[in-house]
Amino acid sequence: MMINVVPTILYSAMMGVIISALARTAWEPRYKQNKYLTGLLFLLFIHIAGELYIYSGVYRYAPSIAGFQLPIRMLLGPALYFYAFTAMLPTRRVTLKSQLIALSGPLIIVVVMIPFVFSMSSEQKLALANPSTRDPELWKVAIFTCATAAITFILFTFAYLFAAFVLHAKHKQQLMDKYSAIEQRSMDWLRVLLFLWGLVWLFYAADYALTFFGVKWLSIGVFLPVFELGVLISFVQLAFKQIQLTESEKSSEPMVTDREAIISQDKMGLIANKLTSAMVEQSLYKDEDLSLNSLSNHISVSENHISETLSQYLETNFFQFVNRYRVEEAKALLTNSEKLVSTIAYEVGFKSKSTFNSAFKKQVGETPTAYKKSFQYKKAAIE
Repeated sequence: MMINVVPTILYSAMMGVIISALARTAWEPRYKQNKYLTGLLFLLFIHIAGELYIYSGVYRYAPSIAGFQLPIRMLLGPALYFYAFTAMLPTRRVTLKSQLIALSGPLIIVVVMIPFVFSMSSEQKLALANPSTRDPELWKVAIFTCATAAITFILFTFAYLFAAFVLHAKHKQQLMDKYSAIEQRSMDWLRVLLFLWGLVWLFYAADYALTFFGVKWLSIGVFLPVFELGVLISFVQLAFKQIQLTESEKSSEPMVTDREAIISQDKMGLIANKLTSAMVEQSLYKDEDLSLNSLSNHISVSENHISETLSQYLETNFFQFVNRYRVEEAKALLTNSEKLVSTIAYEVGFKSKSTFNSAFKKQVGETPTAYKKSFQYKKAAIE
């Protein structure tokens, strides 16, 4: 039996990673997204088993189950999206309608595979692996089945990946309406992993389809499993590391989004004055965990009214409003003290230097270090 050693070892390692992660989900607290993370890991396990079925040569002993993994793989995209949905929106439920739509993918593949499954015997399927023994007509059926499955997989999966990207963008915007520090809650790592999973599955589908047309990618048999192993390990580690919001951090009030004002301009003006006073006179922006909820309690104004004032009267959001004061304070410290940039970042309320650098550059147009050097250069030129 011919075994493709390197891919077999790599895919076996992936199965070990998945088994370890599944064991961990069984011991972790039962957060809602754990259910979908477990489901995603199980689907990935079947996907990896399908690759081992080919690379290890097991298909020669069990040709009758060839293609068993194809319908299951159609659920990878939906499972990743549902995991993202429940992680970002822990108070919302995945609807039955959404779950039924997700099942349409595997159903399509099952229908496509009917000719391949019922028109060939195990011997005929095994004969397809060798150009000298394959039946030309049955080979056409195999090509049609595999090419259709690959194209459908890409279209279906990428639709869910796109939906996950859109969901993340909305999630981040909602966080900026409620928190002054969002780096631990924004799940920016997932955006990167969505892109990487998309590449993995695109390479897989393209290689899978092109193989039946005699096109071999240079070193893809090694590159793809190495790449996929790296993405899998990164995803598992980051998924378990992701911070879990406590009940006290969730607002029971619906947030005010773009809509017609429900409070008068005069009242929004009064609220704006209270907000400015809280920032300028009381320096609340220095609280690194300042949230819309805590600010609401401090100035005795509802979260919705503050949010509406920020968006419609001050034309900003909570995140940008608070960080504007932090950056202004940082500018003063950069030019009037010898403190380190990192020290200043934490002193003015930022939770990380990277977030400070990003917010500072967006507001000022240059990094804190460059701003300080520029000021020192101008000062020296004047003197």
